[in-house]
Amino acid sequence: MLIHPLPDPIAIAIGPLVVRWYGIMYLIAFVLFIVLGRVRIKQPHMASAGWTNADLDDMLTYGVLGVIIGGRLGEVLFYHPAYYLDHPKEILAVWNGGMSFHGGFLGVLLAMAVWAKLHGRRLMQVMDLIAPLVPLGYAAGRIGNFINAELPGRVADITLPWAMIWPNVDSLPRHPSPIYQALMDGVLLFIVLWIYSRKERPYMAVSGVFAAGYGCARFFTEYFREPDYEVMVGPWLISAGQMLSLPMIMLGGFLLFIAYKKSSDQPLP
Repeated sequence: MLIHPLPDPIAIAIGPLVVRWYGIMYLIAFVLFIVLGRVRIKQPHMASAGWTNADLDDMLTYGVLGVIIGGRLGEVLFYHPAYYLDHPKEILAVWNGGMSFHGGFLGVLLAMAVWAKLHGRRLMQVMDLIAPLVPLGYAAGRIGNFINAELPGRVADITLPWAMIWPNVDSLPRHPSPIYQALMDGVLLFIVLWIYSRKERPYMAVSGVFAAGYGCARFFTEYFREPDYEVMVGPWLISAGQMLSLPMIMLGGFLLFIAYKKSSDQPLP
């Protein structure tokens, strides 16, 4: 049976300078955004829209603020409001981990709305551009969670070859849920989105695939993650992550419905 290695969360320490693995994973995510973005804006249907490297650089600045502020506030408000109410100083301790994707999603949505307004673009035009650039960055963040020994999985069958004991939790075999989410919510979603978005799609469709795809993937992988808390939705008991994923699934389905309905309503040339 595997045992979580509990690596030192500090990657580099030089005097008072401390660089944590979690921060490095976020840096990797931002670099991936730029690298993939430069490839994406060269795709013929993207190039015809006039996107530039400067646009990507500018959007990244807004996006970083949206991810950090939205992600942290989401963690505080969606998952652990009582804890942070008792420990308000820890709200700013983002280097220790604890970022909500759903909060980060809302933060980026707001940041991109501001960017789009200032640059004469439509919000969903921006989101269609950047949606395929997000999942690999998300995967990097989940690897950071794993290094920090955060988000342990639910108890697994002892015969599962990759079942893992998390010494900071207990001595029971558990699913390595951050790895599951990095692979499915991140890498797999990236592959689907990248292939789908290589050709011109109806306005809002790429954003719809991202929202619905992430929501469905996250809903599934939450079955292997120890829930922060659980809620009743009708007769079903679901985790907080699943509850927060339901609006994304519905949003994605709505965007896809509108996108393809408008596309089918257009007269043929």
